[in-house]
Amino acid sequence: MTSNVETKQNAYDGALTKSDLLHMATNIGALGTEYSWNYPRQMHISFALMMNPLLKKIYKDDPEGYKSALSRHMEFFNVTPQLQPFVGGIVASMEERVAKGELEPAAISSVKAALMGPLSGIGDSVFLSCIRVIAVAVGISLMTMGNPLGPIAYFLIYNVPAFLVRFFGATKGYELGFSFLEQAEESGLMSKVIYAAGIVGIMVIGAMTVSLVSVTIPIQIGASVTGDSVQTVQDILNSILPGILPLCALGIYYGLLKKNVSPMIMILVTMILGIVGVYFGFLA
Repeated sequence: MTSNVETKQNAYDGALTKSDLLHMATNIGALGTEYSWNYPRQMHISFALMMNPLLKKIYKDDPEGYKSALSRHMEFFNVTPQLQPFVGGIVASMEERVAKGELEPAAISSVKAALMGPLSGIGDSVFLSCIRVIAVAVGISLMTMGNPLGPIAYFLIYNVPAFLVRFFGATKGYELGFSFLEQAEESGLMSKVIYAAGIVGIMVIGAMTVSLVSVTIPIQIGASVTGDSVQTVQDILNSILPGILPLCALGIYYGLLKKNVSPMIMILVTMILGIVGVYFGFLA
């Protein structure tokens, strides 16, 4: 009598190709993540849609297995969109083992849940807090100088790394498969990458603070040392630490947010303070 494991092994004896994985990384599910995002399960529809062509190939002779796999991937899921194909590659490798009867289906849900937090921490820090900010800064700088290449520069700076990560992530995730979590835990890779991404994120926030927050105190307090010009409070602050006022402003807003002060109230107070400060001459 043939066992269930042997029967499943006979049901799937192929392997996904690199072309299958690259198509998965760029199909409508992978690129349309935000179109179907919702609060109850967030990215579950797009993930299931991204995996659907691979599941059809893996479970081509097992309709019930295909239905179960689709239902499995309609569970809650959320990760940085650019890293979704990496998770898809790992899941595809595990689905092959499930089709052969070598792995329990519940393991896939557990791995997806374990990957969401760490990968989102890495992806959001790199793509949203770093690459996107740099792309916007370069694009706006070019446009303010009248250069029509500004939008193109933004598009390339942000999307070229994003698609490289999608392609490499899909194939590498499939190669690593179920062993990824074990390797990451043993080597400490995940904690190191998260720590490095956090440092990059802090650096970007610091740069944004100086470039986007404009606070100037033009109050005159006397002539400069050389006697050539009148010295202002802003000149003294700049000689101590350039950008100290934007940094202080960031610290104040951060403290207020931690105390659950409404952002709308903070915006209104900032507007009023700016108008009053300019009118009376202690801000510029």
